Amino acid sequence: MTTLKTPEAGRFSRITGIGGCRSEHAVPNEALVGPIDSSDEWIRQRTGIITRHRAGADVSVADMAEEAAVEAIANAGLKPSDIGGILLATVTTGIPTPSAAALLTEKLGTGPVPAWDISAACAGYCYGIAQADALVRSGTMDNILVIGAEKLSDFVDPTDRSISFLLGDGAGAVVVSASDTPGIAASVWGSKGENWETIRLTNSFIEMKDDPEAPFPTLRQDGPSVFRWAVWEMAEVAQQALDAAGITAADLSAFIPHQANMRIIDELAKQLKLPESVQIGRDIADNGNTSAASIPLATERLLRENPELHGKLALQIGFGAGLVYGAQVVVLP
Repeated sequence: MTTLKTPEAGRFSRITGIGGCRSEHAVPNEALVGPIDSSDEWIRQRTGIITRHRAGADVSVADMAEEAAVEAIANAGLKPSDIGGILLATVTTGIPTPSAAALLTEKLGTGPVPAWDISAACAGYCYGIAQADALVRSGTMDNILVIGAEKLSDFVDPTDRSISFLLGDGAGAVVVSASDTPGIAASVWGSKGENWETIRLTNSFIEMKDDPEAPFPTLRQDGPSVFRWAVWEMAEVAQQALDAAGITAADLSAFIPHQANMRIIDELAKQLKLPESVQIGRDIADNGNTSAASIPLATERLLRENPELHGKLALQIGFGAGLVYGAQVVVLP
């Protein structure tokens, strides 16, 4: 019987480059408080957000993803032709098919490589890292782009007090490449479909087709339920990711959670008993909640402001609508 060719032994993956795109329009709390009958102080106390960035009407998810990807490819020391695949985590293209990832092959000039979108909301980037890690280790690809990009402002109801004031736009990208040493630990990921309606759109596009008077879908969330789930259950998932990597919190140099809410970030750090030496991503204060883009954007900022973190261990965890979650320990590029 003929033996099939298998991947080379000892093949691992690591993140080799990172890039970000922060939308050009800074929107302070004061610009949003009128329609929700609130105040700058209320938003800061509940979320830690001071401002968020939102893209212009002529800027698409693919445009922001392209900018972040170009930077990530350059920082990895590669050319677009070196990229073997594109994974784009997003829920806000507004076009279910074709994928925005496929469009990026043309925009970036990678050639006809495999490309697909990942719909896993705020866990989308971590889902992408899990898939890229498996694809590289299997020998399927040598260099893969993983991008989180969102234009959440397209799905905001300015009168909604549950989530509208949290949301921003942007994109973050990394290149995952083959490595002789492990750079991405085993992922802990999953979903909890019984809480499917906790974060959702108000209605479907099909309803708009059937009813000309149906409103355009906008985002809503059950804030208290999401907060409890994120704080208590995600702390357990984060610990499982540490265990899967064979390390403890004391071995970390950085903790980069989804930028959902500053209170959630602080409580997760407390639950994990992180040492004071661990740098924590808190990009949400200036950039808002950018869903799938939030972890790579927070990582890019943390590395830019703390260059000593390059090559160190970071725990990243994403969680959001679905309810879905994903976490892994990575070696920072």
